[in-house]
Amino acid sequence: SFGNDTANDWAYDLEECDDLSHIETTLQRVLDVGDDYLDADMASEAVAAAEVLAWLLGKPTEVDGYTEKIAAWVSAHPIKPSAATIQKAVSALDRIQREPSELSELWEGDPDWTGSIADLRNRLST
Repeated sequence: SFGNDTANDWAYDLEECDDLSHIETTLQRVLDVGDDYLDADMASEAVAAAEVLAWLLGKPTEVDGYTEKIAAWVSAHPIKPSAATIQKAVSALDRIQREPSELSELWEGDPDWTGSIADLRNRLST
């Protein structure tokens, strides 16, 4: 989720935030696209936002060079996301996988990407 420049830049912006507003705004932007073409950068940011929510639910991925700042932010902000926010994240992930979506096109046919999105969705839903 954070192995790209767009998601990493988004995470640096998260460090300036003390609540879930940055996450919620990011997810809402994807949902507001509706059936129009979804830009890959916007989608990448939403995947990162959903990943932070999974961390807040106690279902993180591995801590590595890309996620150290996320682990630190979550530790400093032990916020319990609402069911509505979690649902917004799941809906955003669903939208990212539905055409027209540049990110989905870029990863078309890649089982690792599809699997990682499914895993993230599962960590949000259970």
